[in-house]
Amino acid sequence: MRGNVVLVVSMALSAAIGIWGVIFPDQLADMALGLTGAALDSLDWLYLLVCTMFLVISLFLAIGPYGGIKLGKDDDVPEFDTASWIAMLFAGGMGSGLLFWGVAEPMYHYYSPPGEVGQTPEAARTALAIVNLHWGLHAWSIYGICALVIAYFVFRKDQASMVSTPIIYSLKPLLGAKLTNGFGAFADIVAVLAVIFGLAGSLSSGVLMTRSGMTQVFGTPGTDTMSVIILVAMTAAFLTSACTGVDKGIKILSNLNMILAIALMLIVLFVGPTTFLFGVFVNSLGDYFGRLVDYSFRLFTYKEELRSWVHSWTLTYLIWWIAWGPFVGIFIARISRGRTIREFCIGVILVPTLFSMLWFAVFGGAGLYIEMHGAGGLSEVVFADVTKAFFVFLNYLPFSQILNVLAISLVFIFLVTSADSGTYVVAMMTTNGSLNPSTLTKLVWGLIIAAITVGTLFSGSITVAKAMAITGAIPFTFIVLFQLVGFFRALREETPPMPRYMRVRLYGEDGTRVVPAEGRPAE
Repeated sequence: MRGNVVLVVSMALSAAIGIWGVIFPDQLADMALGLTGAALDSLDWLYLLVCTMFLVISLFLAIGPYGGIKLGKDDDVPEFDTASWIAMLFAGGMGSGLLFWGVAEPMYHYYSPPGEVGQTPEAARTALAIVNLHWGLHAWSIYGICALVIAYFVFRKDQASMVSTPIIYSLKPLLGAKLTNGFGAFADIVAVLAVIFGLAGSLSSGVLMTRSGMTQVFGTPGTDTMSVIILVAMTAAFLTSACTGVDKGIKILSNLNMILAIALMLIVLFVGPTTFLFGVFVNSLGDYFGRLVDYSFRLFTYKEELRSWVHSWTLTYLIWWIAWGPFVGIFIARISRGRTIREFCIGVILVPTLFSMLWFAVFGGAGLYIEMHGAGGLSEVVFADVTKAFFVFLNYLPFSQILNVLAISLVFIFLVTSADSGTYVVAMMTTNGSLNPSTLTKLVWGLIIAAITVGTLFSGSITVAKAMAITGAIPFTFIVLFQLVGFFRALREETPPMPRYMRVRLYGEDGTRVVPAEGRPAE
């Protein structure tokens, strides 16, 4: 019954917002910007604290006594091999955003580092440290927490794959079934809207980037009509893929994404200033981890002009990741059966963080090299139209035409993969957590997501697209906190797995007990 309520209410609200965005895009933009601005002004301290808390909790789970617990039964094995697993979670989690901001964001921070003088070698180091803060451990910890609580209850406790499941587990003994189910339905509806808004904002940014790339390479017009054509093609592609299931369409596209992304990165690394870029990566490792604690709590409370910078950049990113939390969380949970909590934390948080750091060191570092030691002029493009930055950057390199075509293809496939995964997750969330929702449900949700994306495209602003992406995250943040309460209540009932050295001392390498049950291992 709760699933039917979630389906009807969330679909009605999403359709209404989609129609509103198409007919009155400016009003929708004003609403999104006003709501996110008010939330950041009053709750900036809370969001930064919560996101840092997610990182600390992830570290505890990775190295703590519960790390050996499986997300599933004790004899479950992973459904997907490690390479495909990481490719799918990475493609679903960030995708085209790395292409969109890979060159542009380090350039912004190089020219205007908060509280520092711009256009200096120290500003370049700070720029990469800030970028890694936005795309590194904090981001993937948010995804990891959102995914882990769902995966644990679905595969370990045989519960429905719904955002409300951990909440109901936590609150039912305290509030009773009726009140708890009502709150659970509310949580599921909020999560669906967060996914819809997050996807619409991110897809609109990707469509604008694809349009700019096609204009740059093929000379196509950069008009709203072209944006709609790209969106229609993308919608047809992701709906086709969504109908094939996770083990076919999403898996194949994700593996293709990673192959193309790694190929593009390696080409830039080895045809660009290779030694410089390796140095940037090593430097950025030290700068990021050395400043991580300071940056994790930095709000510039005493400097109002810098406080607004934190709102515009760091907190906007962190809340953006929360907006994608229910989507990426449920999707990662779906593909993570059979992994231990420790393996999950390493694969979902540490590995993508290191890859993101390498990505920004290569593309951001190459962009900074052009600006600091090369022909220059790239910053002017970044500040004039950020959607063009990546493609103009490639023009500074050999084989630029081939690289641009590769980049356009990669952006488009990333968008298709993200939309495909998002449609699948929303369909799951509105069908009582079904791991194989019907094709019709996925088709309807895909069309609604496309309609809301049209609304953000017509606003014509990346700022509005980002605001749309984080609008749904404002209430969802508090829902994640309730999920964590339920998760830790359940985790306390577990018996932590025995460390390997204890198992060997008690049972031997072959599993045969070598110490009597009533005895103790010899010291």
